[in-house]
Amino acid sequence: MEKKCLECGEHFKGRIDKKFCSDYCRNTYNNKINKESKNLVRNINNRLRKNYKILSELNTTGKTKVTRAKLFDYGFDFHFFTSIYTTKTGNTYYYLYNQGYLPLDNDYYLLIKRD
Repeated sequence: MEKKCLECGEHFKGRIDKKFCSDYCRNTYNNKINKESKNLVRNINNRLRKNYKILSELNTTGKTKVTRAKLFDYGFDFHFFTSIYTTKTGNTYYYLYNQGYLPLDNDYYLLIKRD
């Protein structure tokens, strides 16, 4: 039974459930379908990686105090973090993997590293 490739339109023979004439066509077709969702994930991961790098560079001792302006100067994006931890006293720490920050008064931030 001859079938038509979903990607290139070529006729081919094969199993009843086969949809593509080659691995190349199968990969190309699936990459087109998943392109939008992969771009979203890639962009978010890039922002998380950049934020993590900034916190790592500024927090060399494990506990550092910096200003909001300094974080902005480095390109830090406060919308992207991996987790939130709220203490019993009500302090909210924002984490990027093991690097975290706590908003303080007067636009200061406490940078910490969780072991």
